[in-house]
Amino acid sequence: MATWATPQQVDATSVAVTPQQLAQAQSDVEIFCGRIYDDTDRIRKRDQYWLGMAVARQAAWLTEQYDVATRLDATVTSQDGVSNQLATDAVVLAPMAGRALRRCSWMRSRTVHVSTPLEGGRYVGNPLLESADDGQAWTAMP
Repeated sequence: MATWATPQQVDATSVAVTPQQLAQAQSDVEIFCGRIYDDTDRIRKRDQYWLGMAVARQAAWLTEQYDVATRLDATVTSQDGVSNQLATDAVVLAPMAGRALRRCSWMRSRTVHVSTPLEGGRYVGNPLLESADDGQAWTAMP
């Protein structure tokens, strides 16, 4: 199976990874990022780099995890008087893979520009007020 991770990215983790673990990591990252490998030609190079880093880190993390596919989806656990609160995806996604995924362009937050009343050169407050009549162009009614 083809993956976004290059051999250099996998080697940089200093962990021996099997092809099955790499395939599982690719599948995990596809689930979390909402993109599939077949659409790689439509993904920008910078995003491909971060996806490769995420796959490599996820694969390295998977080598030390047991039974990831059948874990429960829990955020709070307690046993013998000790409780633990986990992040939302803590038991299924490697921390560094999550950090790499947040750097992808479609995973970041976006700002929406809202124009102010002063844009366009003049201030027109409420156009329904009589005092705003001077700031609007007059046209005859048919």
